Amino acid sequence: MLLINSPATEDDAQGEETASFEDWIAYDKTVRESGIHVAGHSLADLTTATTVRVGASGERTVTDGPFAETREVLGGYYVIDVPDLDVALDWAARCPGARGGGSVVVRPIAEF
Repeated sequence: MLLINSPATEDDAQGEETASFEDWIAYDKTVRESGIHVAGHSLADLTTATTVRVGASGERTVTDGPFAETREVLGGYYVIDVPDLDVALDWAARCPGARGGGSVVVRPIAEF
């Protein structure tokens, strides 16, 4: 899975050039045409997020947005089917989300 993290603010991009909409369209097309695409979605704006926590007593707390001391926000993901980590890292490096202060975290899907 490629987890795509974007800078939380433009200031967090540290002046680096961010990917254009066209860059994303081209990458998405390449992933799909390569035959490795399993699933993927872009997430709605962070302002639409709601966080749920359940305390030890079972009490539910609901808050607007995530509560994190981070400069990155999960913006979306791709699930790809590739033979090994090296190939996944190559695809992650090609992802527009890896530029402009963003990052792509590569994690295998756990099989139970």
